[in-house]
Parts: sequence; structure tokens; C-alpha cells
Amino acid sequence: MSDVFDQLVGQESAVAALRQYARAPVHAYLFSGPSGASLHDAILCFAAALQCPRHGCGECEVCRRVLREQDADVYWAERSGLSWRVDELREIDRVARRRPLDAGYQIVILEDVELTVTGASPSAPALLKSLEEPPTRTIYLLSASELPSSLDTVVSRCVEVKLRALSDADLATTLVREGVEPSLARSAALAANGNLRRARVLARDPALTRRAAAWRALPERLRGTPASSSELAREVAASLDEAAAPLRAMQDEELARRVDEAREFGQRGVANRRELDAQFKREQRRFRVDETRFGLRSLTEVYRERLVEGLEAQRAGEVRAQDRVHGALRALDAVAEANSRLSSNLDETLLLHDLMLRLVEL
Repeated sequence: MSDVFDQLVGQESAVAALRQYARAPVHAYLFSGPSGASLHDAILCFAAALQCPRHGCGECEVCRRVLREQDADVYWAERSGLSWRVDELREIDRVARRRPLDAGYQIVILEDVELTVTGASPSAPALLKSLEEPPTRTIYLLSASELPSSLDTVVSRCVEVKLRALSDADLATTLVREGVEPSLARSAALAANGNLRRARVLARDPALTRRAAAWRALPERLRGTPASSSELAREVAASLDEAAAPLRAMQDEELARRVDEAREFGQRGVANRRELDAQFKREQRRFRVDETRFGLRSLTEVYRERLVEGLEAQRAGEVRAQDRVHGALRALDAVAEANSRLSSNLDETLLLHDLMLRLVEL
């Protein structure tokens, strides 16, 4: 079967369910899965299937419009801070009560729904109220990379769609099939954390190997002063911008293609340009977060190697081995905490600065 879901590689179980859901939808779905599980792509494909008269053929203008994130009846909610605010949820509810302009549904998409239970004034009750009283032609599509127990009531009002992170083998096979050289495909897959879009970007990035080596070299370079740790943090933050360059190039190509299409149809400019720019910014933000997670995973590998070496030295009776073991354990805790803080939308430069200051003491 060829349809809009074909691009969701490695999600066979979820895709089978989504094909059925698209034919008889209910009012709310919650997409959950680990970082790299392509939640955004799954939601986009499902939104296209909901709007498509043929339930996601992938060929009609309706599918193409939704996949370009240009459908006026598909609303991508945006938050302005670290967590969802009550007034933002009220605005989402207002949009949800609009009548769809076309024959499909009014689809409201709310990503990172776990951030409705964080902050000084959690907004989950406002979301729950909207889910309990939905208009008949409105469908909520929510996503969360983690589901804390405080979100249980919201989860209970939705059909949950569970996705999994793609394996490195799945990603590498897909890239090779798309024409990427096998060794580069393997490197990109290993750095992509199960995210196919990120893997495709990394496959165009000649600096990937150098950045991976730079992350692994950080522990050795951190034997200095707090000032030197701050300089390293700025250096790593700059590398995040460098890593996003191939993505920005892909986005520029996409924009150029849409400009050409608009000219071909006699339009003055690209339709929904503001929404397209917002989409590109969201994608760049997600890429920076994924790149930071890639670096933190590289640091974790280094400190795990140090832990193993310390334990072996301790068994051999080396005097200072216990200090090395404790240092490696504290470093692993610091990196794990930084990885957890990424979920709160914290600025990466600030997070890296805090992390480097902690690691330089170990």
C-alpha cells in the first residue's frame, strides 16, 4: 500500500493503527515516544490522512498542502515560554471552535504537551477542559516525548499512538536506499538518535566526524579554570549553529521550490509565508536540541569508558582509582541532568555553560 504514511520508516505498528483511525477518527490523539521517534512527522502524516478524501493518498492537493504545513484548517499551536501558559491554551481552544473552511476537519496540533504540567501555573486543566468539550468537527493532535503521571487525566481523554525511535540499521538502510554512500550513512545514522530527518541532514554534513571528535575531546580540555570552561561552552554552542547549516540549506531549497511553484501559478508570493517561516524555526530549534543530545551522548560514552577503566584499576589495587570512579559517576550524573533539562526548552548556551562549570571541577 502506497500512501502518506510510507515515509514513517520503522513504525509499522503505529502506521497500521493510524490508517484505521483516519477512516473513523475520534476527537483527540496523543502521539508519544522517545526523542527521535519522529513525532512531528507522524502527526503531519496523520493530519494529511484526516483531511484527505481518500484517507491519505499522498498524491492529491489536500495531502500536499497539509504536508507543506499550508492547510488553513490545520493549526500548529506555538508557545512563547518554557511551558504552556493558560492564556495560550485558551487561544488554542478559541481556534478549535472555528468551523473548518473546507470539507475536512479543524485540526489543532499541540506539541510537547508534557509542558502543560510544568511551570508556576500549570495549564493542563485548561487543556483538559477543551478535550472534554470538543466541537464535532475538531480533532486535537497532541505529542509528548514523556508522559509524567500528572498528565494521566489528559492521556485518558485521548487515543494514544506510541512510536519508537528508529534503529541505526533502519536509518542507515534508508539513507543508502536514497543514494548516500554506506560509510557516511552509518555515521549519520549513529548521530541521528533515531530521527530520519536529522539523519538526512547529517548525511549532507562533511563536518559530522569532526564535531563528534570535538565532543569526545571535551573532558580532556576541561582541565582548566572556570573561564576556560565558559570559553569551551561558547565554542560548543557555535558548533550547534555550524551543524544546522545543512538544514538551513535544505530549507532554502524548499523555499526556492515553493517560490517557483507560486510563480508558475501566477501568485505574487508563497502562500502562508509566515507559517512557513515559523515551521522552519521550529525545525531548527528541534535540530539544535537533537545536536545537543548527540553531544551529550558522546560525553556519556567517554565518562562511561572512564568509569570502566577506574573500576578495573580499583580491582587492581591502584591507590587513586576510587577518586576516578567517583569523578566519572558525578560527571555522568551532570550530563544526565543536562540532558533532562533540555526538555524544558532551556537555552542551549546557558545549559552548556552550567554543564562545563560542573565538569571542570571533576
